[in-house]
Amino acid sequence: MNVKGKLLIIGGKEDRSDNHIEMKESNKNFSPLEILKLLADSKKDRIEVITTASSEPEDLVKSYKETFSRIGFSNFGFMHIGGDSDDESYIQRVRESKTVFFTGGDQNKICEKLLKSPIKEVLKEKYMLEEDFMIAGTSAGAMCMPEIIISEAENGEAMINNDLEVGKGLGLLTNALVDTHFVHRGRFGRLAHTVLKNQELYGLGLGEDTALLIKNGNHAVCKGSGMVIIISAKNVVQTNVETAGENCPIYAENLQIHLLTDGCAFNLTDGSMTAADCSEKVDHQNRDN
Repeated sequence: MNVKGKLLIIGGKEDRSDNHIEMKESNKNFSPLEILKLLADSKKDRIEVITTASSEPEDLVKSYKETFSRIGFSNFGFMHIGGDSDDESYIQRVRESKTVFFTGGDQNKICEKLLKSPIKEVLKEKYMLEEDFMIAGTSAGAMCMPEIIISEAENGEAMINNDLEVGKGLGLLTNALVDTHFVHRGRFGRLAHTVLKNQELYGLGLGEDTALLIKNGNHAVCKGSGMVIIISAKNVVQTNVETAGENCPIYAENLQIHLLTDGCAFNLTDGSMTAADCSEKVDHQNRDN
């Protein structure tokens, strides 16, 4: 798929006015507001924030207004897509935007509303054709991006064959699955289970205050203070994922794991990884204070 636009998928709890970032105190390479600064190349570029996933959009609007003002963004608006009556007014705003950003909440809400809306096709068209256009999402807003999403899943001590439900996503990311708050909420099992059921796809487990910036549909660079865990079942030798009986645990041999930190890159087509050059890292926290 020839993609000209960019995706920015964020693991949740990114640095903003109402979040406490644990890595801020312990990671010398923490850079304030690093991820959200990526939303626009120019402070004047139009950013449209879609709050559909949230049950409390007013709180998010207040938080992002404060944070965007700290960054210096001056051209942004908020949309809570809820039905056909919204489409005409929102479509033009999306067409004129440089960035569309999905907030957190419930990924199923985003897919339920957007898959029925012509806004989805406008987003996909701009993403495919416009080099300076970005679609971004945090938490549930990132989880909705692939063709297949995790709708419901258990975080148990074992992967059980019937503890996972998947659904249809927005289809902007065709070669991977996404899970968020990955380390903090112990979600390895559920993403591994989903990957084993979809072995042609990579599983992207995004840590908090951590993102992948994806260009050309396949070149992903890690940004932020945490890590991204990539799970691959492409070389699995043995697994009972398709044959396990009801309530039986799932096993797998040769499941592969990659760990990415700020600056590391991963190719979602051929599976190659490029490590960050740590010798060039600076103490961002001291630099920005």
